[in-house]
Amino acid sequence: MAKRSLICTTMGHVDHGKSSILDKIRGSAIVKGEAGAITQAIGASIIPLHIIEKVCGPLLKSLNMDFTIPGLLFIDTPGHAAFTNLRKRGGNLADIAILVINIKEGIKPQTLESIEILRNYKTPFIIAANKLDLLAGWQSKETPLLQTIQSQQENVQQELDNLLYTIVGKLSELGLESERFDRIQDYTKQIAIVPTSAHTGEGIPELLMVIAGLAQKFLEKCLDCNVEGNAKGTVLEVKDVKGLGKCMDVIIYDGTLKKNDTIVIGSLTEPVVTKVRGLFEPAALNEMMDKKSKFKPVPEAVAATGVRINATNVENVVAGMPIMSSSPDKVEETKEQLIKEVDEVVIETEGVGIVIKADTLGSLEAMINLLREKEVPIKRATIGNLTKKDIADAEANYENDPLQSIVLGFNVEDETGICKDNVKVITNKVIYKVIEDFEKWQEVTRKKLEAAQIDHLTRPAKIEIMKGYVFRQSNPAVCGVDVLEGTIKIGTPLMKKDGKTLTEVKAMQKEQENIDKAQRNEQVAVSMEGVTIGRQLNEGDILYSSIPEEDFIKFKEFKRFLTKEEIEILKEIAEIKRKDNPVWGV
Repeated sequence: MAKRSLICTTMGHVDHGKSSILDKIRGSAIVKGEAGAITQAIGASIIPLHIIEKVCGPLLKSLNMDFTIPGLLFIDTPGHAAFTNLRKRGGNLADIAILVINIKEGIKPQTLESIEILRNYKTPFIIAANKLDLLAGWQSKETPLLQTIQSQQENVQQELDNLLYTIVGKLSELGLESERFDRIQDYTKQIAIVPTSAHTGEGIPELLMVIAGLAQKFLEKCLDCNVEGNAKGTVLEVKDVKGLGKCMDVIIYDGTLKKNDTIVIGSLTEPVVTKVRGLFEPAALNEMMDKKSKFKPVPEAVAATGVRINATNVENVVAGMPIMSSSPDKVEETKEQLIKEVDEVVIETEGVGIVIKADTLGSLEAMINLLREKEVPIKRATIGNLTKKDIADAEANYENDPLQSIVLGFNVEDETGICKDNVKVITNKVIYKVIEDFEKWQEVTRKKLEAAQIDHLTRPAKIEIMKGYVFRQSNPAVCGVDVLEGTIKIGTPLMKKDGKTLTEVKAMQKEQENIDKAQRNEQVAVSMEGVTIGRQLNEGDILYSSIPEEDFIKFKEFKRFLTKEEIEILKEIAEIKRKDNPVWGV
């Protein structure tokens, strides 16, 4: 067994400095060439141990450790794509993650999502509290971080502590213990927070030191890999490369991959079997996806590393799929392994649940985990853009449960062109937005469905027959009424305070226009059959809607859709009804 490099990913809210931190470590200027300083492509950077030692200087020596890790393999990507793609059977490929937080902005929605994903995959992480240089009055110095902090004005030190403890407090609410890295008592129980500035480089040596120290002390066994065995890896991206055609950028986490090796790649259908025509590695400190990066052909790639593979028949390979090398006589066995691994993620059932789509196997798995945590049933989960089948599967849910008549898509397009009233489609390039929009839609839809449950019921109402506004005494009686509380509709049965139902609203007019309903503070003309004003009813009489008992029971269930005033009238009506029947509506 040999030790492989530590695989490290960065996560965090957009524009909090994920790429800038790696850029500072690499000592290059990749970010400056990117749109909006946000990384646009998945990639990896190999940081050898001697570079880490050079950056950290005497800090590593202070740990009193003999380092056996060969280096760090940093994965850099927009959003969470690399992290969610870096899957292997039974968990995530990343050994450790850096959660980047803008120290002035604190924990944001995507930060929370990152924490959820890291928890789901049980991946240890440290926090880079970035943009230290933006603190008012901060004086940047080329000294070790703790020395620089101690040299600041007292008010600056106080602000730094306040901001750090805001983060500590928020993490505590999430059930996570954390502390500034130099104050940590137990690294197995507390998350280390390292203040950093990707702009000035302050805190970067300390960040690398904590990562390397944690890897050496707690993750050493995880870094054992079978260098001599068959290669195992994860596909990060498939793309056209000038002069080579289709190539795959792959992270190899176990074994050795050689030129001319037979490789098997996971697929939604039959696994792809092909041969390695060429292997290319970026030079040390180069970022795989930077167009100016220099790639060199290599005879073999030893874990852990990022490698570009040139092979035939990889047009339909998707990111996040597992890849393994195989001896010719073990190809069928390897195919079975990969089929099983893909089937563990992709869901196809005949049961109930929502339909979800994602661009890669890893991001699909992350979505499934987040939805299962919220106890959302899943009927179908697969990779690729939305199809007519997805819409049909969602529509099949409508009759039994309209709240499941939905398709969720992460980083995919709706190519169907179908618009159905009873199917909702939500897509986004950020996982947390998909989940958030889904929960909002369910809440709004649930309220509409529940409100519809009481729409046909006799609503609570209290009206007064207005004096001087009797237009006809009988056949039918027509008079002006003042709606004191609640809502009356055509067909609303009416009773007096003695609980006897006398009539119902046959028709209503307001300003000589026919209307269906009238609400609180409205004065309208109503016609009523079977009563005579001056006999059963008189001017100034107070009438109530005579609510059937089954309607009253239903209102108790859905009382959140009633106003406070309606609830009070409901109580009055119940008191009137219970004079004759004490258990009415109970």
